[in-house]
Amino acid sequence: MKHVWIDTDLGFDDLAAVLTITETPPWQVDGMSLVAGNAPLDVVIDNALRAAAYFEWGFPIHAGSAKPIASELVTAQNILGADAMASAGRSLPKVRAALVSSDAVAALGDYLASQPEPSTLLALGPLTNIALVLQKRPELAARIGRLMWMGGSAGPGNHTAAAEFNAAVDPEAINVVLDAGVALHMVGLDACRQVRVHASDAEALRAVGSDKAEVLADLLLGYVRIASPAGALPMSLYDPTAAAALVAPEGMNFRPAHVVAECKGEHTRGMTVVEWRVPKRAQANAQVASVADEPLLRRVVLDALARAAG
Repeated sequence: MKHVWIDTDLGFDDLAAVLTITETPPWQVDGMSLVAGNAPLDVVIDNALRAAAYFEWGFPIHAGSAKPIASELVTAQNILGADAMASAGRSLPKVRAALVSSDAVAALGDYLASQPEPSTLLALGPLTNIALVLQKRPELAARIGRLMWMGGSAGPGNHTAAAEFNAAVDPEAINVVLDAGVALHMVGLDACRQVRVHASDAEALRAVGSDKAEVLADLLLGYVRIASPAGALPMSLYDPTAAAALVAPEGMNFRPAHVVAECKGEHTRGMTVVEWRVPKRAQANAQVASVADEPLLRRVVLDALARAAG
């Protein structure tokens, strides 16, 4: 069994990423911490608890930080919709599972401290919760064996010209994590844009023929339509690419680099500055995704969604 803790600002692509893990043996999710990002924390909590009830997740879910470390929250609701779950039809049922606690920072810290081996974390949103754990209990940095993060970019941004959204929401948190010496694997915007999903993938999922298939197909189609209203263009698979790279590491090439988040630039706040020239110009402090195997990673995600729908 392979174990992972997931930290997420749960919108649809986060949901697809979580299902990529839960539906890919031998991976097991040990817990989930929620963070504001795609939407305010109350919306993220609602999404997560509805997903947990619908897909019968058995792991504990904890609410975490409602705001970044040093700035006001900026969400992606203007792109993803008010609930960060844009749909072409049906949405998750309203029935909710129970929230285990409202102190995700304590829960994640206790989890890291209790594990016999350093833990794997999958982060799908701003790194606020993880940074707060490290600020309160710096000794726990050594208990993180790998932090796979969908965030940042080795090229242009999407939230701004320079900054990817998850990085832009809380760049201070990125530097806390890096300064702590955590083994960060950054799956950035440039890597995720190599892995795309199409409207036809939603219809193939719908063909599974179940209630869950209808819901997931409508959510997937709503997600694809973010790229173009008619769904004619493919949409990049952001968070699911990081999840797929975790469960199928042969599908993503990583390169050592030195990464720092820009926190002060008037036009560049949230930019992840990637220095590839290591060790000549700097010491590597992260592994940065560079080249994706699109057919493999697509198959990992779509097969997992089909199993979740079955």
